[in-house]
Amino acid sequence: MPRFQVRAPARAGLTIRGLDPAIKARLRVRAARNGRSMEQEVREILTHALAEPPASLAAIAQSLFGAAHGVELDLPERSSGREPPRLG
Repeated sequence: MPRFQVRAPARAGLTIRGLDPAIKARLRVRAARNGRSMEQEVREILTHALAEPPASLAAIAQSLFGAAHGVELDLPERSSGREPPRLG
Protein backbone atom coordinates (compact mmCIF):
# COMPACT_ATOMS: atom_id res chain seq x y z
CA MET A 1 0.00 0.00 0.00
CA PRO A 2 1.51 3.39 -1.03
CA ARG A 3 2.18 6.02 1.62
CA PHE A 4 1.29 9.63 0.93
CA GLN A 5 3.08 12.53 2.45
CA VAL A 6 1.37 15.90 2.67
CA ARG A 7 3.70 18.86 2.41
CA ALA A 8 2.90 22.45 3.22
CA PRO A 9 3.46 24.88 0.36
CA ALA A 10 6.93 26.38 0.28
CA ARG A 11 7.17 29.89 1.72
CA ALA A 12 9.66 32.49 0.63
CA GLY A 13 12.27 33.81 3.04
CA LEU A 14 13.25 37.44 3.22
CA THR A 15 16.27 39.14 4.77
CA ILE A 16 16.25 42.88 5.32
CA ARG A 17 19.70 44.45 5.60
CA GLY A 18 20.49 48.00 6.64
CA LEU A 19 17.30 48.52 8.63
CA ASP A 20 17.47 51.64 10.79
CA PRO A 21 17.74 50.55 14.45
CA ALA A 22 14.97 53.00 15.37
CA ILE A 23 12.62 51.29 12.89
CA LYS A 24 13.55 47.89 14.28
CA ALA A 25 12.82 49.13 17.80
CA ARG A 26 9.44 50.51 16.73
CA LEU A 27 8.66 47.20 15.01
CA ARG A 28 9.57 45.29 18.18
CA VAL A 29 7.26 47.51 20.26
CA ARG A 30 4.43 47.24 17.73
CA ALA A 31 4.77 43.45 17.59
CA ALA A 32 4.73 43.20 21.39
CA ARG A 33 1.70 45.49 21.59
CA ASN A 34 -0.13 43.20 19.13
CA GLY A 35 1.05 40.00 20.83
CA ARG A 36 3.05 38.82 17.83
CA SER A 37 6.63 38.04 16.98
CA MET A 38 8.52 40.61 14.92
CA GLU A 39 8.44 38.23 11.95
CA GLN A 40 4.69 37.78 12.22
CA GLU A 41 4.21 41.56 12.58
CA VAL A 42 6.20 42.16 9.38
CA ARG A 43 3.99 39.61 7.57
CA GLU A 44 0.88 41.45 8.81
CA ILE A 45 2.26 44.84 7.74
CA LEU A 46 3.22 43.60 4.27
CA THR A 47 -0.06 41.76 3.78
CA HIS A 48 -2.04 44.86 4.72
CA ALA A 49 0.15 47.25 2.71
CA LEU A 50 -0.06 45.14 -0.45
CA ALA A 51 -3.75 44.25 -0.23
CA GLU A 52 -6.05 45.23 -3.06
CA PRO A 53 -6.96 48.92 -2.87
CA PRO A 54 -10.52 49.94 -2.00
CA ALA A 55 -12.84 50.05 -4.99
CA SER A 56 -13.70 53.76 -4.88
CA LEU A 57 -12.51 57.16 -3.75
CA ALA A 58 -15.34 57.20 -1.21
CA ALA A 59 -14.07 53.93 0.28
CA ILE A 60 -10.54 55.35 0.52
CA ALA A 61 -11.81 58.51 2.22
CA GLN A 62 -13.91 56.44 4.62
CA SER A 63 -10.94 54.25 5.49
CA LEU A 64 -8.77 57.29 6.21
CA PHE A 65 -11.23 59.75 7.71
CA GLY A 66 -14.29 57.74 8.79
CA ALA A 67 -15.93 57.73 12.19
CA ALA A 68 -13.71 54.80 13.22
CA HIS A 69 -10.77 57.22 13.04
CA GLY A 70 -12.40 59.91 15.15
CA VAL A 71 -13.36 62.16 12.26
CA GLU A 72 -16.97 63.19 11.93
CA LEU A 73 -17.80 65.93 9.47
CA ASP A 74 -20.94 68.06 9.41
CA LEU A 75 -21.91 68.21 5.77
CA PRO A 76 -23.69 71.37 4.60
CA GLU A 77 -27.16 71.06 3.10
CA ARG A 78 -27.20 70.89 -0.66
CA SER A 79 -28.90 73.73 -2.46
CA SER A 80 -30.39 73.77 -5.89
CA GLY A 81 -27.62 76.10 -7.02
CA ARG A 82 -28.01 79.11 -9.24
CA GLU A 83 -29.92 79.57 -12.41
CA PRO A 84 -28.02 78.67 -15.56
CA PRO A 85 -27.06 81.60 -17.79
CA ARG A 86 -29.46 82.44 -20.59
CA LEU A 87 -27.73 82.42 -23.94
CA GLY A 88 -29.17 84.03 -26.98
